[in-house]
Amino acid sequence: MSDKPKKPQKLKARLPRGLEDRGPAAIAATREMVEKIRVVYERYGFEPVETPAFEYTDALGKFLPDQDRPNEGVFSFQDDDEQWISLRYDLTAPLARYVGERYGTDGLVLPYRSYRSGYVFRNEKPGPGRFRQFMQFDADTVGSASPAADAEMCMMAADTLEALGIARGDYAIKVNNRKVLDGVMEAIGLGGDENIGRRLTVLRAIDKLDRLGERGVRELLGAGRKDESGDFTKGAGLDETQIRKIETFVNARSLVAPPTLAYSGDKDVAQRLAGDTDRKENEYDIARRIVDMLRETFADSKLAVDGLNELVEIARLVDAAGYHSQIMVDPSVVRGLEYYTGPVFEAQLLAAIPNEKGQPVVFGSVGGGGRYDGLVSRFRGEPVPATGFSIGVSRLQAALTLLGKLDTRPAFGPVVVTVFDRDRVADYQKMVSTLRGHGIRAELYLGNPKNMGNQLKYADRRNAPCVIIQGSDEKARGEVQIKDLIEGAKAAAAIASNQEWRESRPAQFSAKEDELVAAVREVLARHDVSWG
Repeated sequence: MSDKPKKPQKLKARLPRGLEDRGPAAIAATREMVEKIRVVYERYGFEPVETPAFEYTDALGKFLPDQDRPNEGVFSFQDDDEQWISLRYDLTAPLARYVGERYGTDGLVLPYRSYRSGYVFRNEKPGPGRFRQFMQFDADTVGSASPAADAEMCMMAADTLEALGIARGDYAIKVNNRKVLDGVMEAIGLGGDENIGRRLTVLRAIDKLDRLGERGVRELLGAGRKDESGDFTKGAGLDETQIRKIETFVNARSLVAPPTLAYSGDKDVAQRLAGDTDRKENEYDIARRIVDMLRETFADSKLAVDGLNELVEIARLVDAAGYHSQIMVDPSVVRGLEYYTGPVFEAQLLAAIPNEKGQPVVFGSVGGGGRYDGLVSRFRGEPVPATGFSIGVSRLQAALTLLGKLDTRPAFGPVVVTVFDRDRVADYQKMVSTLRGHGIRAELYLGNPKNMGNQLKYADRRNAPCVIIQGSDEKARGEVQIKDLIEGAKAAAAIASNQEWRESRPAQFSAKEDELVAAVREVLARHDVSWG
């Protein structure tokens, strides 16, 4: 007896961890965000550029280098000629390659000011709010070493958050300097090339302050930390004296100024801060006090002193431009990427935001950037100064959605032309084409036309504003029936019985076939229906 053929197994539909599917409402909200960011960036004189999602791995630069896999933390593979290729982990490294190819040619005007948006990819452990694919929107200036270029990035970040609906007083653009951080590393004995790995571990530990708190950072500076899942992250291995020096530096702002809350001069913010004169103090003055305190500690480090002077200059420039307290010097800010060489910035939301369950959530960082004078230089063999800022679109969108700053309601679907007589599909298709030709979003029902009720249910589930019906009687009279689904839904709520429904036929009316476009436009205008 022969064996029965095995039943083929169904492939299980599953989404990889750390990724998400997105529907029309989320996509429309992203489109709205990106457009508002673009307007601000272009107002500052930046122009668009696109780079591919893949780059040669060595062009991306160091990102947790690993012997077996050239870049731990990124998704990499070898192509057919055994060259390593990686998905971009940010938008800055590809820009450096783009500029490196064109630097010194007529195709690149210096200083080069550009913006770009797109998805980036991180081969990291996913978790709540942490994805392996997410969108960023960057702007960069290449070819200027002036602190004015860094100050401009901070001002543009502030303008962008306000354009997206974040009120002054609810965010802060915090500024630090990698040169000062390097001076701290020297002070605790972590200078030199032999300590590159430990320095990076220390910087990344500090960078997690807003997420893990002081205790979590202290654990990462020491032996290590075990997270909620039980996974252990090895720490930097610093001793108690070294950890205390790091904490003194990181807490420098709190030693000279009260807990920060951006102050703009708006009446509502002024009322919240009434009686607290320190918080109303000009940020430039606070920055000078922070720098004066740290300058005493690091007077022997020229690198640190240079970095402190740059911080004072940035504070002076943004203050002169009217950004008195939206932008603030804060030594606790550390950007995790290794390529930063000077000022670093971070956009933070200050207020706790209620999530879907009403629980307060502090989003913290929603963007950041800094100066990376060595990234383009790798392709040129000569100094090429550069600075930039990146908005974390995906993360900021989650915050704006909870704040009600984005319209996440389902968008209106198309006008649906139903099929009453399957022998007349060509006539119905002509109606669809006519509507589309006049800029009206429309579609022909493509399912089984046997049951008109199913067609109307389909249109309702598609959130169609109205449907078009034409049977043989209407065709003979040169008319169409237009059913206003929005008005019909309102009327249905007030109708008590099926009989009353059948007798009233709410929100359904006749129109001449040659007046179809005008009749549909009337329905759309009545309910303020538009498609972006």
